[in-house]
Amino acid sequence: MATVSTRDVRAVILAGGRGTRLRPLTTVFPKPLVPLGDKPVIEILLRRLANLGFRDVTLCTGYLHELIMAVCGDGSRWGLNIAYSHEEGVLGTAAPLASVQGLTDPFVVMNGDLLTTLNFAHLLDDHARTGADLTIGVFRREVKIDLGVVESDADGRFLDYREKPTYQFEVSMGVNVLSRRVMNHIEPGRYLDMPDLVLKIHRAGGQVRCYREDCFWLDIGRMDDYALAQEQFERNASMFLGEPA
Repeated sequence: MATVSTRDVRAVILAGGRGTRLRPLTTVFPKPLVPLGDKPVIEILLRRLANLGFRDVTLCTGYLHELIMAVCGDGSRWGLNIAYSHEEGVLGTAAPLASVQGLTDPFVVMNGDLLTTLNFAHLLDDHARTGADLTIGVFRREVKIDLGVVESDADGRFLDYREKPTYQFEVSMGVNVLSRRVMNHIEPGRYLDMPDLVLKIHRAGGQVRCYREDCFWLDIGRMDDYALAQEQFERNASMFLGEPA
């Protein structure tokens, strides 16, 4: 089985968003600095990477980047080497990769507002084993509809009725592994989001894989997500930091 050493892989953290859904918190500091307990979210993610053996990290910054740099510094306190790639304009979640120096083959890209127990090392191994161009970390999410769902055809004939059904979807965790060759699909300075990059690779005949793992994952994008993240981190901080049991 193919394996990749995390020590030889660069992790790229996207930390440039404005976090508008978390206002008013994000009017004074960027979303990656929203605190869980006594630590900002991005520190929890950085500590997890360090405890899994990563050493080289690039933070792609934008909104209030000075605050992120002041908090994270050079990463030495966590055993990391942190570099920065700053974007003046809004380029999306994939375009900033064109400006990142020292990309390895493969490299990991993740959002800076995640709370997860995902084992990034296992994700890397799966990517190497399959030879994929891009691997998406996916999470099974249940969505409950609190209404009666009626199905009908184009002529209005009734087909089915389901009272308050629950649907299951696989959603992107905001964690991806990319092979260097996919950089050919990114044009420097031109807006591009990660979903659009995934579709470009797929439509060009590239191999896009999905990785599933029984783990905890939460995107801290809304105030109710933030409240849940605070609760979960308080219960078992070491689990999210990737510290030995």
